Amino acid sequence: MPRFLVLIFSLLFSTLALAQQGSLVGKVTDKKTGEGVIGATVLVTGTTQAAPVDVEGHYELKLDAGTYNITMTYIGYKPLTFPAVVVRAGQPTTLNGAMEENATALGEVTVTGQKQTGTEVAMIQDLKKSEVVVSGMSNDQIVKTLDRDAAEVVKRIPGVTVQSNNFIVIRGLAERYNTVLLNDALTPSAEVDTRSFSFDILPSSVIDRVLIFKSGSPELPGEFGGGVVKVYTKNAVLENSTSLTVSSWARSTNTFQGGFLQSNHSGTDFLGTDNGQRSMPGVLSGLQSAVPSNNEQTSALRNDLRNEFVPRLVTSRPDLRVSLGVNRKFEIGSVYVSNVTSVSYSNTQEQYNATRQRFTAYNPAAPDVLPGKFFDYVDTRSVSAARLGIIHNYQVRLNNNHKLELRNFFNQYGTDEVINRRGVISDPLLERNNYALHYQSRSIYSGQLGGTHTLGATGAGTLIWAAGYNYVNRNEPDYRQNIQERELDANRPGDANPAPYRVVVNRDPTTSSRFYSTMKENTYMTSAQYEHRINGRDTLSANQYKLRVGYYMEEKERRYDSRYFNYDRSRNFDSSLEELPLTTIFSPQNINANGGFVLREATQPQDRYTGNNRLVAGYVGAVAPLTDRFNVTGGVRVEYNRRRLQPGGGDSYEEIRTFVLPSLNTTFNFNDRSLLRAGASISVNRPEFREIANYTYYDVSNNFFIQGNKDLRTAKIYNADLRYEFYPSRSEMISVGVFGKRFLDAIEQVTRSTTGTDLLLTYQNATRAYDVGAEIELRKSLLDLSENKYLQRLSFVMNASLIKSRVQLDTTLADNKDFALEDRPLQGQSPYVVNLGTFYQDDEGKWQVSVQYNVIGPRIAFVGDRNLNYSVFDLPRHIIDMSVTKGIGSHLELRAGIQNLLNQQTRMYYDLDRNGRINGIEKQASFASYRRGSYSTLGLTYRF
Repeated sequence: MPRFLVLIFSLLFSTLALAQQGSLVGKVTDKKTGEGVIGATVLVTGTTQAAPVDVEGHYELKLDAGTYNITMTYIGYKPLTFPAVVVRAGQPTTLNGAMEENATALGEVTVTGQKQTGTEVAMIQDLKKSEVVVSGMSNDQIVKTLDRDAAEVVKRIPGVTVQSNNFIVIRGLAERYNTVLLNDALTPSAEVDTRSFSFDILPSSVIDRVLIFKSGSPELPGEFGGGVVKVYTKNAVLENSTSLTVSSWARSTNTFQGGFLQSNHSGTDFLGTDNGQRSMPGVLSGLQSAVPSNNEQTSALRNDLRNEFVPRLVTSRPDLRVSLGVNRKFEIGSVYVSNVTSVSYSNTQEQYNATRQRFTAYNPAAPDVLPGKFFDYVDTRSVSAARLGIIHNYQVRLNNNHKLELRNFFNQYGTDEVINRRGVISDPLLERNNYALHYQSRSIYSGQLGGTHTLGATGAGTLIWAAGYNYVNRNEPDYRQNIQERELDANRPGDANPAPYRVVVNRDPTTSSRFYSTMKENTYMTSAQYEHRINGRDTLSANQYKLRVGYYMEEKERRYDSRYFNYDRSRNFDSSLEELPLTTIFSPQNINANGGFVLREATQPQDRYTGNNRLVAGYVGAVAPLTDRFNVTGGVRVEYNRRRLQPGGGDSYEEIRTFVLPSLNTTFNFNDRSLLRAGASISVNRPEFREIANYTYYDVSNNFFIQGNKDLRTAKIYNADLRYEFYPSRSEMISVGVFGKRFLDAIEQVTRSTTGTDLLLTYQNATRAYDVGAEIELRKSLLDLSENKYLQRLSFVMNASLIKSRVQLDTTLADNKDFALEDRPLQGQSPYVVNLGTFYQDDEGKWQVSVQYNVIGPRIAFVGDRNLNYSVFDLPRHIIDMSVTKGIGSHLELRAGIQNLLNQQTRMYYDLDRNGRINGIEKQASFASYRRGSYSTLGLTYRF
């Protein structure tokens, strides 16, 4: 890595030519506040030779060698003049100025324009002016990284980590405790088994900014524990522009290598959807547990079912990523219209090997011996993925008082996953060679129409409204699984064993089976807020009292259906068929109702369900700037929620609850640069449809079952925050904060022991829990700390969190009454999170370099019990990402970089002695371990 950095910076510095002129450089500040005077002008007195002051207050005026009179000017400030300033050739001369406001007071001026919200300066100012505790990341910072999607972006925000590469954890609370809004509307989720928005579906190129609200307020959703995440897509247009980015990516584990596992794709897989090739044949649709017994049904099965259970081997190609951005603005009469359109496409391949083990016993008296190992597998997992994303947003400004916005987001995502699992099971002692061919596609649409209107003759009222619709269609067609076994030959294991495998055929869903599922979800929402402003000590907007009243309504409907079919023996079965290889055993000629194989339906009534959720919320809030330094905001939100679930079989679920959720936030400004925030609120966390559905699903990739729990209750959370913030300049900040949370009926994913050795994950309410922690964030440049122009171009971002949590969970195990309460950390919580970033930006030379580092502490992947299941810990990995961007001419940009440079191993270990940490003998007992590989890119962006 050091050599790589040296090479980068050597190339960078070698392109810089020494200027032949001299230059006048410095900073223009407000004499009272010390902040930069944005928009001021530095000029040679009596001439047109001038330079503007940037957002940091800095300027650079290039001049020939000589002596000049210099003037600094700006509206509302007294001109500042410096006589006889000497400028020398080939070197900068520093001249700083502190401007004083003009004695003639200026009234408040209203300026109408298009606010740019994606810049770093705008982000810092929004954080500073916020009424609650909030963290964020701007588009300016996003484009400096190689982050491909929203999941990679948010993990760089203080207190945020990512699980399963797409679900976020905030302040140690699992993904289910975070509410996500896309452009102020609740997001749809295509995840069947996870209550979360999958952040990996949103390309980073379309993100304007990401805000994470960590304390509650009446305007925010009342359902959150870790935070409320607001993701805004780009919508503002300053000028017409078109950009095209094409990049190619290579992964060290598979790109250009042979042996990549791939199933037989359909003709539309490259668009992220199946063309119907994998659809359920009509004869299966009407099977309903009956065995095909006539020639017509048998013939249909032979002709319609794909006889493909073994993947083909191909050479892995580089990944392709393309994005097209089109921004347009135009006027229709007096109406100003802007449009942002983005089309992104990716086609990727990933393959790696993972070890998986299952331990069900441990003897603390003999810690060097690990009995109870049920299996020891090595998985080869390959994923081919295609994603098509479209953003199409309009902003219509009717006049200075009325604005409309239409936002549309569509994502089509298809993955073709192949797993080859090889290894040994212990009881009985057998070798296995299993395959799973798993395709799924997800279609997501989210649309919102909203408006912002200034009302009243004095403009004292603002009405904001929105109406939206979300649609999700998740299709999982023809998921094929099988198990092959043979006797273990200790002298000739694995490929050295000449004995053939025998295909396992029975009614177990993990053996030779076909699975089909669909999920469709429709969500309708509407919201409105009216704010009325009342003059306080004066007419300035910062000193106005604000009263807010609003509502939010949402109706969500979900329909989930799944079907299982197992290959089984027919009557008069010909046992010689079992000795056929997997490539031919289920050929059409072997499918018959007399002597061959038949398909039996293994679907249970509870394998389908219909869910409905109605949420109605109303709130009242107020903002009271009591003094120039002290501001109070607060109010109360009332949420009524009715959640119903009707399974295909068994008891239905219904919970109707109304919660009163107060919140209070205060801000004390020590001066214009520093402030102290405090916040307190009550929030809730509701069970999701999947978590209450008594439906069992086998996750082949992780080799465990997932089941819902109809007895789950809504959790209630008490939140408190305290944070100090310091802003050295308009684009810099330093913050230090502490927080605490108290839970009643916290919901977690836990394990349950079964009669066999299968691992079953389900959901349960914790009796009591708390979460406390501290956070620090730093965004700083070296502009004011050095006269060296190279060092002045460096900036740093650092954030870190220390978190402690404890939960007491009632495991209710009949044979472990002495351990009814288990004292441990929260599932998914890391005791520490660290993010570091270094950025070098040379606008003149068009160079941009970034190096970023991330590490998260050990966390519980899922919670064990006191019987057969141990908790599993996910151990830390150190991740370094690097990127270099070089502008070429006025239109072209070249980018190169590498992600996960260290390629450290993902390690998940059993906590065998149940002491809450991994050490010693436990490092021999791995639940899973693998390396995903380093990921390198080379790409071009052309701006028309």
